[in-house]
Amino acid sequence: MTDATLIDGRAVAATLQATIARGVAAVVERTQQAPGLAVVMVGDDPASRAYVRSKTKQVEAAGMRAIDHRLPADVREAEVLALVQRLNADPAVNGILVQLPLPSQIRAEAVIDALDPAKDVDGFHPVNAGRLASGHLGGAFVPCTPQGCLMLIKGERPSLAGLKAVVVGRSAIVGRPMAGLLLSESCSVTQVHSRTRDLPAECRAADILVVATGKPRFVEGGWIKPGAVVIDVGINRLPGADGKTQIVGDVDFESARRVAGAITPVPGGVGPMTIACLLRNTLLAACRQHGLAEPAE
Repeated sequence: MTDATLIDGRAVAATLQATIARGVAAVVERTQQAPGLAVVMVGDDPASRAYVRSKTKQVEAAGMRAIDHRLPADVREAEVLALVQRLNADPAVNGILVQLPLPSQIRAEAVIDALDPAKDVDGFHPVNAGRLASGHLGGAFVPCTPQGCLMLIKGERPSLAGLKAVVVGRSAIVGRPMAGLLLSESCSVTQVHSRTRDLPAECRAADILVVATGKPRFVEGGWIKPGAVVIDVGINRLPGADGKTQIVGDVDFESARRVAGAITPVPGGVGPMTIACLLRNTLLAACRQHGLAEPAE
């Protein structure tokens, strides 16, 4: 058996970003205003800082405005909520992203609940989550990572109806919305987690296997159905050779690639799609708020 096809998330993201840039130019031509994305970051977590810096560069490369708000780690929850309310009311801000995690004195759910659902480009607000869960996706924002995963899957399997999909993980950020998206594509969906009995057998039944556990190399090649599409959402940093950090996924890539039909590498798979889908959601938000037609997929 030949090794699996590598799903190049960087290439797919670059194509999507080029489409988004054209859409942004059309919005600017119609409104004389570039779409604006406000990013709220509390504290100075190195990983969050690097991620926000990457987001800002790509927002600006697409022709949008990046509006960064950096708050100290000891800021009170009331101050964060007040900032969110100001951004909700600002017509120059089309999308709002609150960088997680937040310090312990701030309830993430309270901040997310305070967002205007029409500006919630992360797709975490209960209104957007509820629309996805109920299957009413019109006007909703879908969380960026699951949306990117679905695009990669459909690049390999354009028609998903009737296929068996297994999602490993049940977080509100990836696992649950991923299951909802696959269900909306008429897949037969099973969601599994740490308490699932005979987890390997459940995974081996999947035509499409999405893994988001946060556990490095958790899913082994022997758990995978021959020819399956495997989407590895994990980003885990492990000690590597010469003191360097090694980045690995939640799937044991070397054993999995010998069995799967197609697989995302880590890095270079799902990661680039997350930011591309954030840009897409921001463009959609701007179009909706200005009463413009949404760009074609």
